[in-house]
Amino acid sequence: MKRLVGTYLLAGSACALVLLSGCKKPSDGGGGDGGGTAGTIKVGEFASLTGKEATFGTSSHEGTQLAIEEINAGGGVLGKKLQLLTEDDLTKAGEPATVVNKLISRDGVVAILGEVASSRSLEAAPICQQNKIPMISPSSTNPKVTETGDYIFRVCFIDPFQGTVMANFATKTLKLKKVAIFTDVKSDYSKGLAKFFKEGFTKAGGQITAELDFNGGDKDFKAQLTAIKASGPEGVFIPAYYTDVALICIQAKQLGLNIPLFGGDGWESDQLVKIGQDAVEGHYFSTHYAPEVATDKVKNFVAAYQKRYQGKTPDAMAALGYDSAMILADAMKRAGSSDGAKVRDALAATKDFDAVTGKITINEKRDATKSAVILQVQGGKFKFLETVNP
Repeated sequence: MKRLVGTYLLAGSACALVLLSGCKKPSDGGGGDGGGTAGTIKVGEFASLTGKEATFGTSSHEGTQLAIEEINAGGGVLGKKLQLLTEDDLTKAGEPATVVNKLISRDGVVAILGEVASSRSLEAAPICQQNKIPMISPSSTNPKVTETGDYIFRVCFIDPFQGTVMANFATKTLKLKKVAIFTDVKSDYSKGLAKFFKEGFTKAGGQITAELDFNGGDKDFKAQLTAIKASGPEGVFIPAYYTDVALICIQAKQLGLNIPLFGGDGWESDQLVKIGQDAVEGHYFSTHYAPEVATDKVKNFVAAYQKRYQGKTPDAMAALGYDSAMILADAMKRAGSSDGAKVRDALAATKDFDAVTGKITINEKRDATKSAVILQVQGGKFKFLETVNP
């Protein structure tokens, strides 16, 4: 399956039809107020459903899909059903622009949900801004994403906060004084998080023993890890995605680099443990929510997700996908319209929205002000350690 081009969700139905590229459902088309078929409002989504970071996109999509189903089962928005059209950007540069242009110009969506990765959101955001289509990223944490323009929003915290959280965790909880940083130079997310961690850690009196780089997708990290080990750190900060992190942890263990390794929300995937196995045991990362922090909102979401997806426990990407769709629906209701400018204004006015990942207020930079959590890999599972408030 190369690309998903539409996910159609109807009230009272738990089914979702995914159409292969080039195959359109006969009832899919323009017409009707709100950019959808008669009685529907079209919402676009782009996600990495295949490729090396597919678990991110899949989780986010499943959370988004669940939210759309619940919204429609509850009567929809403005008396209409939401029609979700989902595109796979293949985890490849260039694809986000292609699929988002299609969603806007051919499919006529009134809003865009996505992406998880900052680099892919940065590619799509200018297109949404130019077309005055509100875009909500579930979990792109690089500050540059919302700096694109006033139609671009996110429901996650940003890297200056996440970097500071991990700097404080390293100094106060792990009691580290010397840390090395290992950064993916191909990733805006990784470079941004490394920068803010370094600023926070050195401000707190910590020493950076080494700063090494790699290219996302590399398989051999032993030369850099040998140099890191020689610099004498007490821990290594690795702001990268789970596919690379798992291999880095394996090779670090092989080299006898038996010190805490830690990073950001890019670590969170069940594939981290499946690939890394015992090499990732005991290491740490920051993320957006923990299923164990059992508010009623979280309990209901986890139960609904597990029922919908054969017992799977939702990760932070699923929760953020869910929250992004819910915040969009709430903004449309408050705006009394699916018009882009009116929805944008309503999104910007969001305050204390009761989301799965915590209370969300959209600030003047269109970023979400909210807390973070720290998880540790224990027994092949992600265990909640602490919550850090902004």
